[in-house]
Amino acid sequence: MSVKRSQEWCDKYYSEPKVVQPEVTSHPNDVLPSESDTVTVVEETESKIDRNLMTPKNLERDYWDIVETPVHRVVVEYGNDVDTTEFGSGFPASERGRCINGKINPEKVGEPEPKFGTADFYKETGWNLKNIPCSPDSILRHVRVGINGINVPWLYFGCLFSTFCWHNEDNYLYSINYHHKGAPKQWYGVPGTKKDAAGVEKVFKNYLSMKMRDMPDLLHHITTMFSPRLLQKADVPVYSLLQNPGEFVVTFPRAFHGGFSMGPNVGEAVNFATHDWIAHGADASERYRSFARPAVFSHDRLTFTMANHLKEQKKFETCKLLAAELERVINEELRLRAKLIKSGVRDVSEQIDLPHNRLDQLDEESADYDDKRLCHACKHVCFFSAVACECSQSKVSCLRHSHYMCRCPTERKYLMIWSNDSEMNKTRDEVKRFCEHLEEGLSATTDNVDEKLTDVPVPTSEPIVSRNALDKTDPGPHVKFEDRKDEIVSFGPFFHSAPQSELDGSLPSTEPTTNSAGDPTKSEIHTIPPHVAPVQIRTDDARDTKRIKLDESVSSSKLGPARSKFAWTDDDSVSSEGNISA
Repeated sequence: MSVKRSQEWCDKYYSEPKVVQPEVTSHPNDVLPSESDTVTVVEETESKIDRNLMTPKNLERDYWDIVETPVHRVVVEYGNDVDTTEFGSGFPASERGRCINGKINPEKVGEPEPKFGTADFYKETGWNLKNIPCSPDSILRHVRVGINGINVPWLYFGCLFSTFCWHNEDNYLYSINYHHKGAPKQWYGVPGTKKDAAGVEKVFKNYLSMKMRDMPDLLHHITTMFSPRLLQKADVPVYSLLQNPGEFVVTFPRAFHGGFSMGPNVGEAVNFATHDWIAHGADASERYRSFARPAVFSHDRLTFTMANHLKEQKKFETCKLLAAELERVINEELRLRAKLIKSGVRDVSEQIDLPHNRLDQLDEESADYDDKRLCHACKHVCFFSAVACECSQSKVSCLRHSHYMCRCPTERKYLMIWSNDSEMNKTRDEVKRFCEHLEEGLSATTDNVDEKLTDVPVPTSEPIVSRNALDKTDPGPHVKFEDRKDEIVSFGPFFHSAPQSELDGSLPSTEPTTNSAGDPTKSEIHTIPPHVAPVQIRTDDARDTKRIKLDESVSSSKLGPARSKFAWTDDDSVSSEGNISA
């Protein structure tokens, strides 16, 4: 298809319909006409459109015709990064302090969790995009300052071919995108492994080598879109999916993704961080330092804030990752301090008493303070210490780049220390001890389970009959779904599902559930295995733009456990080899 034909086709079938207002006769006593008196007539040409041409496959083909052969200039409107605090959100605010800007209603704090389907349920549920960043198992709950697009959702108003270019999330965070209403969105994603992410960057540099010379960080600008075919030629796996209204898309850390809208639509997105993000956050911090790009928040502050809330870290794997990160950061900090002091940089910590770092939470005051101590060279937040010089009252550098700050001799430079050696060592040792304590508890739990398994009676050929089994009026005790809902569904790190065999006695299904017509049923949830991005979670259509419509299979009261089903399956538009289907 030529570009000219593609453009004419778009203008013909996707131009805004003209609205004709018929003449309205005057009403007695100058009464204004009611809505029933006004008739909106859309041009007859719209009814003549062949709807078979408006398929996602045809739209995708025309989109890449425009991108890959840019003979004609095409301008597309896109209302992206709309501040929900100013213009409103599609999700209601929590009244129990579960989101950044939500007001707390003292009367509802102590009440039981609202039931599915009620108005309060949508305010407090973990599926509410306002609540996800502050959920108990999200590390971003320690960030109590509202950061638009990070822990405060952004709205996106798209139209035909509105594009979100190739990028990965700030600080390599997770992201979740909800489609409120409108035309589908086409997504493309690359796994978040270091190898695949490096493959995307290599293709990007080869594709835009001339521009990259003048702008090395062009990839971070989110302004460039290129065909997934270029990635396929470079043996970089690419996955695609189509997001419809009422569906979530989750992207994993460092996973590059991009796409476009197939018509007018409304979406909303926010970031979150599960505990396995700690290592990804460290990689992002190092990556940003190499490009002198400021991070949205200090990774060092966040990890030390987690260390200050050890009692909240209930999982051994989380604590293990935290201990490893603290070990790396503290060892480097102490080594560079000793090296600089040996080279002649003065330690004035005894003469200058700097305020200690706040470790209770990352609020607006601490964020503003961090912005004032960015390294002059790499823009890294100098959280533990910084090097300053007598030649400047505002310029500081991290311990790695003190020689880039100025040409003054080392005798004129001095260390500004916010966390001394003993405090850092104490924090590291406390985390290690707590990690060992969790490991011992985990081992003890495993031993207890093994002991209990040895006490299980050997099955006999005779059935075991309960004392109520023969009573037709009393079927015996049974477990209600409400009593087991925490075993079946939880929202941290994002969601878990108990094995299907534990719920209804059957084996886990690997096939999507369909009805008689062959369409996916409500209880179906499609995902792509971990470290493959993006991941699509299908739910039912949204009821309106003010509420998120949840799949009833994850409700907490109406359905039995057999209806809660999480099945691994391939999306229709994704091939098993990780390539885009034709």
